[in-house]
Amino acid sequence: MIYATPQLEEEDEAVLTLIHEQRETLRYSVAQAPNRWSGFLRRNTFARALQGSNSIEGINASLSDAVAIVDDEKPDTIEEETYQALAGYRNALTYILQTHDDPTFELNAQVVKSLHFIMLSYDLTKAPGQFRSGSIFIVNEPSGQTVYEGPDAFRVPELVNELIASLVQGADVDPMVRGAMAHLNLTMIHPFKDGNGRMARALQTLVMTRNGVLSPMFCGIEEWLGRNTEAYYQILAEVGQGAWNPSHDASPWVKFCLRAHYQQAATLVQRDKAMTRAFDEIMKLSVVHKLHDRMEMSLVDAAFGFKIRAGRYQEENQVSDVVASRDLRRLCELGLLEPVGEKRGRYYIGAKPLREIYVRSRLGRVPVGDPYDIVRRAPSKNQPMLPGVG
Repeated sequence: MIYATPQLEEEDEAVLTLIHEQRETLRYSVAQAPNRWSGFLRRNTFARALQGSNSIEGINASLSDAVAIVDDEKPDTIEEETYQALAGYRNALTYILQTHDDPTFELNAQVVKSLHFIMLSYDLTKAPGQFRSGSIFIVNEPSGQTVYEGPDAFRVPELVNELIASLVQGADVDPMVRGAMAHLNLTMIHPFKDGNGRMARALQTLVMTRNGVLSPMFCGIEEWLGRNTEAYYQILAEVGQGAWNPSHDASPWVKFCLRAHYQQAATLVQRDKAMTRAFDEIMKLSVVHKLHDRMEMSLVDAAFGFKIRAGRYQEENQVSDVVASRDLRRLCELGLLEPVGEKRGRYYIGAKPLREIYVRSRLGRVPVGDPYDIVRRAPSKNQPMLPGVG
């Protein structure tokens, strides 16, 4: 027996409706500006998911470093073990995203173990790709108190198989709810010696990727969980109550995840608006200076604080190293980029005009609110209020 999917209440269904409407807004944005969403916003969202999920485990990196790792570059500013952990999670997420369009993909226990191996193969002492062989306890490090004890190791294979079966058979359950239950059950089974939290979050994203209504990169909630780590731990403690007991009610956890999906989607809507404002200004600069179209997305990256490297510019635009060097040199001469470093270590950052565009494009922190409060205040089901939409 594993944690059962709870019966949704009327307000849960109303919140799901809000989220799906947000997703439709995002789908429209993707269709209207595919280059922006497949470029800057995709990399930015991927990097924030990478950063957020790992920060929960105390593996911290700046957004700039996370973007570099997404781009398969090794930052000089982080320790080797941190880099390996982030790169492993990047590889696992990349594999998950690749399953989106694979009609022959089958989720099974071996896929779960393989994802674990991809994620933690940099440290063989953590037994990557293998279920744990002994007991496991979650300890609150500051107090030394044991806060959770997983089920006996001999039960892990059967419980994981039961979890997989529930996901395969639950096609009539909304993907956001199904993903939440995948996350909860893998966390509580705690099948591995290490990396269980990262695996549970990755499995949730996998379920969303296979069943989402939007480009898979924009379905996960790792970024939101990284910003709300304390609340995340508290809700797991509330549902788990210290030991494996799947008879506990999972409703609080499902509500928590729906809040996360709603607020993360609202964040993406706001980020798209800021990106659109910055892009419009950079397009005007491009016309004034008669720049080639290929330069525009690099200027957007630089405006938002990301480093521009000649090799990446060459690869993304499919130009020769001579053309890439010429383009970047011209952008420096125009005072739009500034070079940092020498020779192979050189990269470029946004100069003052781009930094000013970034400041103007920012919308400020817009309070999103609790979607459950929103549906309770709504005058009718047909008139939902959608912060970040419209």
